[in-house]
Amino acid sequence: MAETPALTITQADDRRGSVLSALLPESLTLPPLFLSTSPIAREILQNDIDEQIADEPLPSDSDSDSDTDVASEPPAADDAKLAFHGPTGVVYGCGFSSIPLPGVDRPVPNPREIEESLQAEVSLLRDNGVLPPKQRHGSVVDRVYHHMFNADDIPGHESSLLPADEVTPLLGDVEGDYGAQTPMPKDVHKLWEEAVAAHHLKTTWQREAKTLVGYALPLIVTFLLHYSVTIGSVLAVGRLGMLELGAVNLATMTASITCYVPVQGLATCLDTLCSIAYGSGNKQLVGLQAQRMTVLLWLLMIPIAVVWWFSEPILIALVPEEEIAQMAAAYLRILIIGMPGVAALESAKRFVQSQGLFHITTYALFIGAPVSFLLDWALVFHFGWGFSGAAFAMAITQNLLPLLIAAYVFLFEGSQCWDGLNRKAFRNWGPMIKLALPGMIMVEAQFSVLEILTIAAGQFGPAKFGAQSILVTVTSTSFNIPFPLAIATSTRVANLIGAGLADAAQVTAKVGVVGACIVGTFNLCLFVFLREQIAKVFTPDAEVIAIASQVMLVCACMEIFDALAAVSHGILRGIGRQAIGGYANLFAYYFIALPVGLSTAFALGWELSGLWVGLTAGLAAVSAIELLYLYHANWETAAAQAQSIMRSEDANSELKQHGS
Repeated sequence: MAETPALTITQADDRRGSVLSALLPESLTLPPLFLSTSPIAREILQNDIDEQIADEPLPSDSDSDSDTDVASEPPAADDAKLAFHGPTGVVYGCGFSSIPLPGVDRPVPNPREIEESLQAEVSLLRDNGVLPPKQRHGSVVDRVYHHMFNADDIPGHESSLLPADEVTPLLGDVEGDYGAQTPMPKDVHKLWEEAVAAHHLKTTWQREAKTLVGYALPLIVTFLLHYSVTIGSVLAVGRLGMLELGAVNLATMTASITCYVPVQGLATCLDTLCSIAYGSGNKQLVGLQAQRMTVLLWLLMIPIAVVWWFSEPILIALVPEEEIAQMAAAYLRILIIGMPGVAALESAKRFVQSQGLFHITTYALFIGAPVSFLLDWALVFHFGWGFSGAAFAMAITQNLLPLLIAAYVFLFEGSQCWDGLNRKAFRNWGPMIKLALPGMIMVEAQFSVLEILTIAAGQFGPAKFGAQSILVTVTSTSFNIPFPLAIATSTRVANLIGAGLADAAQVTAKVGVVGACIVGTFNLCLFVFLREQIAKVFTPDAEVIAIASQVMLVCACMEIFDALAAVSHGILRGIGRQAIGGYANLFAYYFIALPVGLSTAFALGWELSGLWVGLTAGLAAVSAIELLYLYHANWETAAAQAQSIMRSEDANSELKQHGS
């Protein structure tokens, strides 16, 4: 093991004796982003490699899939420091605030991420004067941009951090994306290491804001497209009546808690397995892992389908409105048709994500989402299938999305990781299940709070139950703005921490928190000023609109804490303290949100408003705990741990290579 480097004494060290630090020690579980590669994941892949070698030699293809190079020589993983940790989980299905995205292990960078890392390094080196700036044409826009995003105006920061003779010889004559002259990747890496060691690299609020916006915007589009499938179903059903609106809410929440969330949680292990297989050059194993998980999920769905088919008496026992329960059970029976697509989609998303092909899922959604809206209109209204038509539209879309991803892969890019159907997909399940269970349990435990609140809302009558459907849909939709911001902040903080730039990571965290406040305020304003118009989009029923509009004022207050909780949890993931966020979530939801929500709803008679007051209180507690912990955290320690573990992992890899 490499020795942990000496830590710099900072102001954070003076706060180590606080009560909060004693209650929430930093010695909790180290981060997946910084941990050595999971032994279970290595066991799974080694078993597959051994079996493959026994049958036939396994080719190792580690050629770069990137269309452009940073310089004339190919990038290497050792040259990728700033963006070493890719934004895993960005193509997950959207969720509510109670669903974190627990990583399982430190991802292996693919060639696209390595190139992005080098580009980011060069950009920051230019900002700090280590490399000459790009050639500028002298326009007003160029000068304003340079002033906003350059670090020269940092107090005490010099315009040139390294002598000219250390930089000039590194510059070649190649015209590239970085200006008139582009250094070789190895030279960029050398300069980067020297600047980090000398504590010369700084960043600005402007640069980090630009970076986070660049990361988050495409994720927002993807997440909103994905959730629009659910929105379309609710919009169509809402035009039929309040009973149908309440039934689709009950059916959707039941489907999520019993199938969608467990499937999503189990599939998280593919983030580790597929990225390691691709990064090690064993590309055929990427397709094998995706096949194995798909088959496993299909088999697990058989008992779930049985429960859905006979769910009517269960739902009647939980919800006093028998007609709503019967309609929800009928909806679930039709959704069984879409089960194979749900499992295949989770595997397909990670299959392309491990190759850095995040855009494929977005392209599929650009087609699938409009088709879903068209199916809702055609089946519900044009052909007169009514409530059942919305369920059939949902099931068809669920099966269509993985087919669209598969078609793109085979027609355009990504097929190099697919070696056809393989009987090995039916073996080696034990380690995969062991690797997947922790993620599923955490996600399931936290999401179940919403199911409990939904069942509680059913006690207040069909009108309030229909309003609850609107509120859940609207708040879940609005969460697709701060949630991508949280992923972007987590990724950027992890990148900077992994590169040893603790000060820069703190700047990013502050920008992320401010961004969360801005996003939360934006959502709050929408909920306050457009609450009646939003409710009218979902239903023409005046009673449901009035109830939803009134309770939406409570949801508006929740939006601030919702955004803060999401981003603060993302920052904790970035510095390797996501265990704190997981425990804080469980505590806040089960010991604050549920008791407060149920007591105010039933004991005080606030009914639906009380349930959302409880959830708001839980989110306020989560954001307060996480932000206080971040204030007292020692970021230098997190950076030192990351550096130490990555160096030890690199040393172990070299020893294995020499030993072989």
